[in-house]
Amino acid sequence: MRTWRVLVVDYNRKWPAMFQAEADKIARILGDNLVAIHHIGSTSVPGLRAKPIIDMMPVVKDITLVDKCNPQMAALGYEAMGEFGLPGRRYFRKGGHERTHHVHCYSLSSSDEIERHLAFRDYLRTHPDVARAYGELKTRLAQEHPDDAAAYMDGKDAWVKKTEREALAWKRATLENSQL
Repeated sequence: MRTWRVLVVDYNRKWPAMFQAEADKIARILGDNLVAIHHIGSTSVPGLRAKPIIDMMPVVKDITLVDKCNPQMAALGYEAMGEFGLPGRRYFRKGGHERTHHVHCYSLSSSDEIERHLAFRDYLRTHPDVARAYGELKTRLAQEHPDDAAAYMDGKDAWVKKTEREALAWKRATLENSQL
């Protein structure tokens, strides 16, 4: 089984534009089924070191209609991976072993997954010290495991889960305070 090389790089100011260009293409494919499309993952956090892969999260009305878009996504260079381990998601990846984009598509009914992704992103955007710590962890893991993506991911797992819990609590507290 071939693995991809783990590469963590400095933040690239072009990532938001790269997201938008691809989001526009995907929006045309998803059409009226699309509710919103979000830039998520490390490339969505200004200043954060990241693997240079744009993570995108389209939110749709009906997830089953996304499957009918597989040929059009393939024409853009995406490989359709189905749920890929997460029920209710449709996952696409672009770029083969030199990945450039990941698409994590959810329906509005998957509100917990959507909230988790957006809370994590927003938490890192508003807590630069936490984002910096995450960048340092990813850099260290990439140096320790440059040819072992599984070890890299395993090394981040506990930190990400802990930070996701903190981000969700922060997001909920922020919403409660704004309603006072």
